[in-house]
Amino acid sequence: MQRIVILGNAGSGKSTLARALGKRLGLPVVHLDTLFWEPGWVEPDAEQFRTRVGAAIAGQAWVCEGNYARRTFDLRLPRADLVIWLDTPRLTCFKRVIVRSVMNRPRSDLPAGCTEKLDRAFLTFLNFVWQFDRGYRPGIDALRQALGPDVPTVHLRGGRQIDAFLESLPAAGMLASGGQ
Repeated sequence: MQRIVILGNAGSGKSTLARALGKRLGLPVVHLDTLFWEPGWVEPDAEQFRTRVGAAIAGQAWVCEGNYARRTFDLRLPRADLVIWLDTPRLTCFKRVIVRSVMNRPRSDLPAGCTEKLDRAFLTFLNFVWQFDRGYRPGIDALRQALGPDVPTVHLRGGRQIDAFLESLPAAGMLASGGQ
């Protein structure tokens, strides 16, 4: 596993898992939100974003977290050797998004110049989180299957499954030494 795509709802734990996988496997981590959003939550030009993503995944090894299916799956999935879907319950995602927004602490996956605040846009985002499994996930998964039908996909639900998955992987030092 050298190129991993992590998918899931906002608040599902994509960024946390990406950092843990990066550390465990010694791989660079790509947070798509930091490549997408301009300061003040301004959307970039579509080609500008694709160029950023292409450059970020140009290497031979990476963990890339974020959906952006229609915008980037054609770049990421042909190179991926594993997709991880986080099947986190929507109530958990909903709570996590609210807590992280209220706490408003610096995060490595939060784009520069973007702060989380409780406003009308946030309420719209909460609606997205709540509707994700029925309204967005099926389309993301259909596109994943169309563009990466041969890429193995692992579904993880909850901390125990995530921890067991991480523990099943070789440590970064083991990869470098050929597992000896």
